[in-house]
Amino acid sequence: MEAAIGAQKRVLFEHIDDPNLHNIDRAIELGAYKAWAKVLKEIKREDLVQLVKDSGLRGRGGAGFPTGLKWSFVPQNSPKPKYLCCNADESEPGTCKDRVLMENDPHNVIEGVLIAARAIDCHIAFFYIRGEYDLSMRRIEKAISDAYARGFLGKNILGSGYDLELVLHRGGGAYICGEETALLSSLEGEKGLSRIKPPFPAVSGLYACPTVVNNVETLANLPRIVMRGAQWYAAMGTPKSTGTRIFSVSGHVKKPGNYELELGTPLRTLIYDFAGGILDDKKLKAVIPGGSSVPVLLPDQLDTPLDFESVQAAGSMLGSGAVIVMHEETCMVWVAELLAHFYMHESCGKCTPCRQGTGWLYEIVHRIEHGQGKPEDLATLEDLAHNIEGNTICALGDASAVPVLTTLRHFKDEYVHHIEHKTCKVKSNFRLRS
Repeated sequence: MEAAIGAQKRVLFEHIDDPNLHNIDRAIELGAYKAWAKVLKEIKREDLVQLVKDSGLRGRGGAGFPTGLKWSFVPQNSPKPKYLCCNADESEPGTCKDRVLMENDPHNVIEGVLIAARAIDCHIAFFYIRGEYDLSMRRIEKAISDAYARGFLGKNILGSGYDLELVLHRGGGAYICGEETALLSSLEGEKGLSRIKPPFPAVSGLYACPTVVNNVETLANLPRIVMRGAQWYAAMGTPKSTGTRIFSVSGHVKKPGNYELELGTPLRTLIYDFAGGILDDKKLKAVIPGGSSVPVLLPDQLDTPLDFESVQAAGSMLGSGAVIVMHEETCMVWVAELLAHFYMHESCGKCTPCRQGTGWLYEIVHRIEHGQGKPEDLATLEDLAHNIEGNTICALGDASAVPVLTTLRHFKDEYVHHIEHKTCKVKSNFRLRS
């Protein structure tokens, strides 16, 4: 394991094992806020945007949109104020990488927020953090306070004439608030309901003003890019998926955890070389490569490179970087039921296909899992899922359909066995529950 850890490409995790990294004195000793000073004193705003474009950095929250390009959509001639929102509402099942960054290296994250704010000429930024992340919230709150005390935030920062305020906002723990428009509604004091796009937040976001929403991991990359250059960053990963990625590995592996690797590293390497292989040396059955809202990959796809393009070509998505591993004794109907319940619970209820459809999906899969399914249920499930897909304001509706459709596509025999024999086909640790 030690050799495997040594082989990680530690960029964001460079100092992550330092127990005092969350203290500002230690963070400054290790280079924190040097990039921020460089941005304020040496780099024009337009050059900063171009630097990040040249690095090829793409959003790490799920969509993988180019970060510099996203910033360039903000109209600089707008008379309205511009806002930057750090999306720290990490709620995708299986994802726990942003939490590690916020708890252990909060000043790097804060520095990334400051740099992004400067790039879009923002003077009030927001840090929207998941309600359940108590230690993360306390570490970020302390880091913001210390950054103000050292003059990295506030008026006339480091004598540059640039002013910036940073506001910490604790979310209520709703999954939907990880979606950027729902996050903005929540920040405005409303219920976290997603909004129809366009207009996109870059044009009309928080308080109808130009707004950029960036994920924690995305922002944490910025200080390194500023200090080491775009070419250094672009040299890692693949030509279209540059840099590193933190993968949260969970499920049936011997060593679950967060691993930082170059994008393009094969899925097999992540699971077997870093995560220790399959638990109890059983056979691999399926892998969810990017959080519970993306389709599964199968054992014969283990050599798929973990970059945005390759995973998409394999029929799935890199998403949030959460890799959920399932071995041969996993009942896939149970998996579908579990996820159907999650998305039903987390639907905000704004769209009828999502509000009603997620409940119907769960009801039918629950019935099948509990030995009460009917042969016609399978066609109904498939038809229902297809009628949710693409017919909702945000991606939660699609996310609810994916686990059902992907398990039906690859493991339909297990659904049929459940209906015909009233029990799991696999030797499962999961018992039918009444």
